[in-house]
Amino acid sequence: RNRQSCNRGEGRSWHGAGLSDDQRFRLLVNAVTDYALYMLDVNGNVVSWNAGAERFKGYTAPEIIGSHFSLFYTPEDNEAGIPALALKTSAETGKFETEGWRVRKDGSRFWAHVVIDPIRDVGGQVLGFAKITRDITERRQAEKKLEQARETLFQAQKMDALGQLTGGIAHDFNNLLTAIMGGLELIQKRVGDDPRVAGLIENAMSGARRGATLTQRMLAFARRQDLKSEVVDVPALVRGMFDLLDPSLGTSVLLTTQLPSTVGPVLADRNQLEMALLNLAVNARDAMPSGGTIAVTLREQRLDDANIRNLAAGDYAVLSVIDQGHGMDAETLRRAMEPFFTTKGAGKGTGLGLSMVHGLAQQLGGHLELESTPGEGTTAALWIPLYHGPALAAAAPLPAETKPAARRKLAILVVDDDALVLLNAASMLEDAGHAVTTAYSGSEAMRFLDTGKPFDLMITDHGMPGMNGSELIRKTRASRPGLRIVLATAYAELPAGAPVVPRLAKPYTYAQLQESVAEVMKTPVTAP
Repeated sequence: RNRQSCNRGEGRSWHGAGLSDDQRFRLLVNAVTDYALYMLDVNGNVVSWNAGAERFKGYTAPEIIGSHFSLFYTPEDNEAGIPALALKTSAETGKFETEGWRVRKDGSRFWAHVVIDPIRDVGGQVLGFAKITRDITERRQAEKKLEQARETLFQAQKMDALGQLTGGIAHDFNNLLTAIMGGLELIQKRVGDDPRVAGLIENAMSGARRGATLTQRMLAFARRQDLKSEVVDVPALVRGMFDLLDPSLGTSVLLTTQLPSTVGPVLADRNQLEMALLNLAVNARDAMPSGGTIAVTLREQRLDDANIRNLAAGDYAVLSVIDQGHGMDAETLRRAMEPFFTTKGAGKGTGLGLSMVHGLAQQLGGHLELESTPGEGTTAALWIPLYHGPALAAAAPLPAETKPAARRKLAILVVDDDALVLLNAASMLEDAGHAVTTAYSGSEAMRFLDTGKPFDLMITDHGMPGMNGSELIRKTRASRPGLRIVLATAYAELPAGAPVVPRLAKPYTYAQLQESVAEVMKTPVTAP
């Protein structure tokens, strides 16, 4: 009863004001400020204007009434005849609805959602149009940010999946190359001085070494390369590379640098960083077949927590290589860092240069950023975290030896699940005079160890089914703490808590294997 009387009282108050239905409607329309509500005559001229329209578009009613509504459209939309098409569509179909850029009085643009409805008389004749506009710029910006975030996540997931696939392929290729290179070296020792055979073997070795280089680039993309980190003065590193870069780029390319000495040091693998810069410079050269200028610049950049590169907040050295080449379109730019993707002709590129640099940047906690416009060139920017820690101690020099120690025969246990690698390693070690026992798995190796058979050294792979190399090393140290161990693997990222032992990178040569054995035998065994 109280609610009914209240409603009746409100009704009396509203009607008691002596307002006509038309006046009440005008009050309602003018009270709306979130929407631009106004009417057009049959030709598209503005005949009414509410407070929302004034707020969105900046015109007062006296300024705009009588003007054609095409005034709110962009020059490109007017040139395309969009305003006339909107009225025609509304009259013919009963409604026109769209989103697009609109122009305010001050010339600024906003993203609008627009609905135009026809107003008809009782006979169906169009008398004019009712137009409703809403400023949805903020919503569109939020949607674009969400879309960019989704695209970034998708790209990261795709690159991670490609990295896992590429790393697995590189691991298998390294095993094959280890067997090929070792077998060729053993053959080379036995064929004598026949120049024809020696030439064929050396040619095969060159091909195997090129394959090893490719797998190293694949591992770099997969972030599984072994980095030897040191504090690097980036300006000094780039200046030191000038004599290498300048002739590599050719006489048609002018190389300029901007390398302020105030940029702080980074923690990186010097050789890998040099290789990354060389790759970027060669790519820039290839993008300018008629020559041009390549600029190598360096700057410091501070990033906060909310940065678009998804990097940790902090200070970065940004090393950029800028060319004036043909540039890349959006699709090429999107795929540029994928392994084996290349725009060069057949035989002119592996498609691993940029992916290697990308992998190195990721492994250093940084980022490779590409910006390019067709016909205007490309900027490749390598972001690397600045190093603010203490100076790293240099490795102590090995004591000089006046006479090489006599190489003694060792009892060596070699463990690998790949038969080719296992046979190759055993053959090279036996060629050097060692006694070798082979095991195809971690469990088989443990059976040999449990027999009590004496061994001086165990060389084991890491990625094995059942029991991996880290697990085998832990069990071996528990049962034979005095046994020296070498981990032969191509993987840089071992599981957290993996035992620390000397490592031999695959693919390895005869000399590298013998050197690894000699070094580990000189090192005192420490308690686990």
